[in-house]
Amino acid sequence: MAGLFLLPIISSLAWLLFLHYNNIPLKQGRKGFMYILAISVLLILTLTALLWLTAYQHQAY
Repeated sequence: MAGLFLLPIISSLAWLLFLHYNNIPLKQGRKGFMYILAISVLLILTLTALLWLTAYQHQAY
């Protein structure tokens, strides 16, 4: 879970390599970076909420 911050970095690097390999300009591939960022933030927020919710279950007993 602690290494989750690497998800957007690795995904962005893979997207950058894909754009470079296919000779697509960065300006044209900007939308892909936005999708990577949005999905990563959504995933991180969801997992954080799940950890926060389940932490109280263990304290109640």
